[in-house]
Amino acid sequence: MTSTKQKVYFASDFHLGSPNAEVSLAREKRIVAWLDEVSKDASEIFLVGDIFDFWFEYKRAVPRGFTRLLGKISELTDRGIPVHVFTGNHDMWIFDYLPQECGVTLHRAPIVREWNGRKFMIGHGDGLGPGDYGYKFIKRIFASKVCQWLFARLHPNFGIWLARSLSGYSRSTTGHKDQVYLGAQEEWLIVYCKEQLDREHYDYFVFGHRHLPINHALTSASRYVNLGEWMSGESWAVWDGEALTLTSTREIYGA
Repeated sequence: MTSTKQKVYFASDFHLGSPNAEVSLAREKRIVAWLDEVSKDASEIFLVGDIFDFWFEYKRAVPRGFTRLLGKISELTDRGIPVHVFTGNHDMWIFDYLPQECGVTLHRAPIVREWNGRKFMIGHGDGLGPGDYGYKFIKRIFASKVCQWLFARLHPNFGIWLARSLSGYSRSTTGHKDQVYLGAQEEWLIVYCKEQLDREHYDYFVFGHRHLPINHALTSASRYVNLGEWMSGESWAVWDGEALTLTSTREIYGA
């Protein structure tokens, strides 16, 4: 019997934990309902970074909460639906807890996949493209084993509070920039995609991080899709074997 599960789904930037437990829980329930719905015909599901607004795995402790999402992901992988999780700039300190407990496949860098002869590059998108040298420097520090070891020495009560406070401060000072479409010439991920196309062909680039739903034609045969976020709207993309469709409750830019 031929499987009817032929679609591949993509979503990103849930930022669970932000701005508070009540609002985050309502968002988490919407995400779980979405996963329930798409699992009816999903062959694979890609969660493309910043699932959590902050995450750090101590040897014997992880942040509280998110049990509905983690339970749903575990249910899906137990049913044989592959779930891929990408680390983002807010949850780069995911280590082995989600792979071991929830059965996900973890990715720390963009990957290349091919379906039905169409070539995809998939990644969170942070640190790619020109500029933003300050963040790229900080990312190297946070990704270092020394930094991770030092942070793990902090008591979880203090360490998690500190990190969530810094994450909230970062959002309050730069978050508004994520809501403004800069145009094809200034969007750094569009610039990055065009640079990659100079080296080899991709039919689709699928990224998150930007917090704007964007569906932009790079050439007549290649598109850049940014998945947007779930804090002020709901956005996702689906590959049905023939085309990649971006759906959002917000305006889609570049279409």
